[in-house]
Amino acid sequence: METIELGNVTVTRVREYFGPVDMTPDTFFPDAPEGVWEANSPWLTPHFLDASTHGVNSAIQTWVLRSEGKTILVDTGVGNHKERPYSPVWSRLDTGFLAGLARAGVTPEDVDIVINTHLHVDHVGWNTYLDGRNWVPTFPRATYLMPKDDFTFWNPANGHQPLLGRGNQNVFEDSVAPVHEAGLTLLWEGSHRIDANLRLDAAPGHTPGSSVLTLASGRDRAVFVGDLLHSPVQILEPDANSCFCEDPAGARATRRKVLGEAADTNSLVIPAHLGGHGAAEVVRDGSAFAIKGWAPFTPYTEQG
Repeated sequence: METIELGNVTVTRVREYFGPVDMTPDTFFPDAPEGVWEANSPWLTPHFLDASTHGVNSAIQTWVLRSEGKTILVDTGVGNHKERPYSPVWSRLDTGFLAGLARAGVTPEDVDIVINTHLHVDHVGWNTYLDGRNWVPTFPRATYLMPKDDFTFWNPANGHQPLLGRGNQNVFEDSVAPVHEAGLTLLWEGSHRIDANLRLDAAPGHTPGSSVLTLASGRDRAVFVGDLLHSPVQILEPDANSCFCEDPAGARATRRKVLGEAADTNSLVIPAHLGGHGAAEVVRDGSAFAIKGWAPFTPYTEQG
């Protein structure tokens, strides 16, 4: 199953990549408690850990939402043919992502809204595609919702020095600016209501403009948390940041806030990069949280 219904909204998972990201847990999550990965490795393997290398496995995927007659994409992955000299895992890919969208019943012209939860390399790539020698919007009828704070932060003209360093090199130029220059962006701040079922809210920490998307329809609730969580270990250990969090203290506070609200409202937590079932139900567990169950999406079973 790659599609579930939450109230009046359907949610479909479209895969771009699943496999290693050439990082060990200790490198990816440097402040995670010692021994947490070993203690949980039986269930973290193979969806979140590679048994042979003990490296981190990650999914790059887009969530397709259909709500109130509109087709909405949450994050757009890495993209094809992009030059990423300092992110070699994502450089010059040639994946069948658009074919995956087509299997989900979506053509580029069908998309009404694109949500970039933040503007990292692996969240904006399919905003554009290479047409001859030019990067042009992949979804020509869509409004691209981008957090204004991230748009400002990642614009090279503003001279910021991000923690990610050169890992986001070329991303603004080939995946953000062409969409903005085409007049397709809406740069929002604070909170943005999409429709009666969907609301975007600022969730800073991982990046200055990181955001979460809340789905509330009927009795069903879900929250798409972007990179607040890269691994389910961060549910058990909410103070464990990834090495890419620009504001570590802010990321910890936001993660705890969002997980607490999800536990209290019985909301399905849907991060950007979880393999396996892709989403989790969480409950409070003392000062941290625990995984109550998984979403019914079909687990990834192979890499690539």
